[in-house]
Amino acid sequence: MNDKPAQDVVIVSGISGGGKSTALNALEDLGYYCIDNLPAAMLPDFGPTISANPDLYRKVALGIDARSGETDLQVVIDWIKWLRANDFTCKLIFVTADKSVLIKRFSETRRRHPLTHQSQPLPDAIETEKQLLEPLRRFADQVIESSNTNIHQLRRQVWACVDSHSGGMTIVLQSFAFKRGVPQDVDFMFDARILPNPYWESELRPLSGKDDAVRRWLENNPSVGSMTRDIQTFMHAWLPAFKDAQRSYVTIGIGCTGGRHRSVYLAEKLAAFLGQEHENVLVHHREESSWNNA
Repeated sequence: MNDKPAQDVVIVSGISGGGKSTALNALEDLGYYCIDNLPAAMLPDFGPTISANPDLYRKVALGIDARSGETDLQVVIDWIKWLRANDFTCKLIFVTADKSVLIKRFSETRRRHPLTHQSQPLPDAIETEKQLLEPLRRFADQVIESSNTNIHQLRRQVWACVDSHSGGMTIVLQSFAFKRGVPQDVDFMFDARILPNPYWESELRPLSGKDDAVRRWLENNPSVGSMTRDIQTFMHAWLPAFKDAQRSYVTIGIGCTGGRHRSVYLAEKLAAFLGQEHENVLVHHREESSWNNA
């Protein structure tokens, strides 16, 4: 009898500017160990490594782009075949977009395309990359076209690609800062700005709603408990209706001024509560990457 835990590997590739980084971030939210731009030549050695450590590498996502070169891209395909022959669950997701959309994205972000050089302008580099990656696109389990997709919709498409086997509804709790804009793709939104703000306590300011000191401070205020219970009661009453309507995803946004203390606390608290009744509950703190810079 084989007691080795099941291991899941997702390869994310695609056209530069198509949304590969967003796709990897979405997989990270699902608990994947993510590695971007791993040289394809290292894959044959990486396979035995993750196979020997199934608990650490139960869910792995790798980003592969055109810088690997034509020869190494064939290594990727061969490695995927090796994984499937060795009892791994493996999917290849390919993210792409129209050339005009890609040109606009590179122009807006002022990023340099990885294949551009003095003798090859951006439109030609995009076309070269598409031709180079065509074998991976044909081999992909899922091709995602992101031309008319915002980052929130792209995240959902990626989640659906890898989480479709669960058969249940996925609930996404997203904390955010109102000062950085309201999320565009939420089903429910709650405003925590009415609650007392730990930001004004100097010892709590550098912490977040994940930290015990912030949680204890908030829970000492009756209004925080009242709002928490009201949201829990509301979601407990209405989420079953969404599930009965065959909804795959429900996103709950919780905002505060800076997206660091109150909204994070409530998102974590609600996720723990809903996790008692629902199998697939994800938490995403939109502003987390900026906390260390605040």
